Amino acid sequence: MSRVVKIIIGIIAVLAVAFFVFRTPDIPLEEIKAKYADEASQYIQVDGLNVHYKQEGSGPNLLFLHGTASSLHTWDGWVNELKNDFRITRLDLPAFGITGAHPNGNYSMDFYVSFLDKFISQLELDTIFLAGNSLGGGISWSYTLHHPYKVKKLILLDAAGYPSGATPFVFKLAKNDFTARLLKNITPRSFIEKNIKEVYYDDSKITDKLIDRYYELALAQGNRQAFVDRARTIMTYEFYRIPEIKTPTLIMWGQYDEWINVDNGRSFDKDLPNSKIMIYECGHVPMEELPTQTGKDARSFLISE
Repeated sequence: MSRVVKIIIGIIAVLAVAFFVFRTPDIPLEEIKAKYADEASQYIQVDGLNVHYKQEGSGPNLLFLHGTASSLHTWDGWVNELKNDFRITRLDLPAFGITGAHPNGNYSMDFYVSFLDKFISQLELDTIFLAGNSLGGGISWSYTLHHPYKVKKLILLDAAGYPSGATPFVFKLAKNDFTARLLKNITPRSFIEKNIKEVYYDDSKITDKLIDRYYELALAQGNRQAFVDRARTIMTYEFYRIPEIKTPTLIMWGQYDEWINVDNGRSFDKDLPNSKIMIYECGHVPMEELPTQTGKDARSFLISE
């Protein structure tokens, strides 16, 4: 056996051992539900998915949509701030949280808009106020574009939609065949912590509990494969049609967003004919990092004439 062959076999052996030593298995869904669902949790069948959602508070209907790799828990602060004024519905979008993977692995924007319309119809929400962050923001304005009479007011928080050119590191990993395979099997808690630090500006607000939640929901059965499938999906946003959206819109953006630059917020404000923008000293998730301040601003906008 040549020296080169021995070296190759040695490398393969080391990689195999490392894989089995560092492999992080999926967490069974029932275990995830026991920890992250509560008395407000409900489930509804939409498009072959058992969708996890919550409804809290009373008043006009207000719907929240979270971003990629997140969950309905990202809105906890806003729920506490707004539930006395609104009937709040929030859900784990397909590919994430307790809802988890779509049976067909379909995560196109057309799918999300269609899915959301079915969800809204089945819950008989009629006309709504709609708020979305990141991917959820992209879904929110896309839904409003196609269903303008169903959305009374719109809030976009660091929303996706414009071709920004920036790709977060975790998305680059998911798009590469080799690293995607590792991502689906080896997910250190420190890796999730790194991603959270990218979306927060003030790291002092990142708690162990917060990291654990993101980490464990990422490891929920099927969610890592769903994340890879979602990251590899080419999201076709009709950004050139944004000026058609006449719905009153509040744009909220983190000045220090590393994932979707604040210039994208200014583009929304420029293109939307009935909008205003508020920029905060935070990162990609203003409703998490500054829940009280942004929640109060959201209320003022929603209840104004």
